[in-house]
Amino acid sequence: MSQTNINICMDDTLKQQFDHLCNELGLNMSVAVNIFAKAMVRQQKIPFEVSLDIPNAETLEAINDVNHERNLSRPFHSIEELMEDLNA
Repeated sequence: MSQTNINICMDDTLKQQFDHLCNELGLNMSVAVNIFAKAMVRQQKIPFEVSLDIPNAETLEAINDVNHERNLSRPFHSIEELMEDLNA
């Protein structure tokens, strides 16, 4: 299969952010654009989201609470005991 070059214009800051994210995902920008183009052609739509698994603020706060043993519930010895506590 022959290859061809394309030129894409984008803001310099966006290019730097895109390049950094691609590197974090183990890709380069050319591979990322090719993945996107092939998926669009195959699915006939914008097909997917590629993202780092970054927890939101609420999840980060919960993780921090667990790590510092804050805001934890008491231990339960059975499902019935847990359900009684939840329904109270």
